[in-house]
Amino acid sequence: MPHATGRVDAAHAVVFAPLDGAGRAELVEQRLTDAIVSGVLRDGERLPSESELSRSLGVALVTAREALEGMRDKGLVRTRRGRDGGSFVTYDREQASRMLARRLAAHSRIELRDLALHVGAIAGTAAEVAAGRASDDDLESLQTIAGNADLSSAGGARRAVSRFQLEVAAISQSPRLVHEEIRLQAEAGPLLWLCLREQEYRDRSASARGEVIEAIREVRPEAARRATIAHITSAFEWLVHERLRVDAEGRGEASGIGQEGSA
Repeated sequence: MPHATGRVDAAHAVVFAPLDGAGRAELVEQRLTDAIVSGVLRDGERLPSESELSRSLGVALVTAREALEGMRDKGLVRTRRGRDGGSFVTYDREQASRMLARRLAAHSRIELRDLALHVGAIAGTAAEVAAGRASDDDLESLQTIAGNADLSSAGGARRAVSRFQLEVAAISQSPRLVHEEIRLQAEAGPLLWLCLREQEYRDRSASARGEVIEAIREVRPEAARRATIAHITSAFEWLVHERLRVDAEGRGEASGIGQEGSA
């Protein structure tokens, strides 16, 4: 089974994987927006053409066009005409932060926990199975991903998580696990891995990869599963605390507006 390492950029493969269900422009826009604000698609990066986007996501050409138009209206994409033209990412850190805060606020703690449980179940199972099936070449691939991880930015750390988890799923030799890992990374990854904005959690992520590699090397399936789930649980706990902080800031701003209005 093809592995992600050295053949495709796993994070980009997730972004441009086919959408499940009806191909609405809102879904395409959300997928690309998540990739931009999480740092997977970088400022100035050229996006696929409308026709390429429609093919990779499995949507109609008009749907891809509408999604890009919506993103241009929000200032997330700019389009340049001519031979060297195309649609390019325009990343604004403050705007991205506001978007992620709104998305986080839209999820309850129960929804976040359920999301983490689902992601953990898939990634944990993939790691468990991979521990019994990995070859020396597979271990080398995992070590290469871990060694080349860019921990200097949230986007770099996010790409490392994406590549590593997809490679583990590929090593499990289960097409269904690979497909579900891709789907969940696109759906949940941008939110779940918000903790990677902090260097402490980037370092934790690197340590978790080391634990998983060691467990796979020693053929300890349960240990590989535990290390994977612990990594995801840590991200979930950060997310819950971040949501509480965002809620508190929102209440504080509302209180300030109320006091101004009564002055």
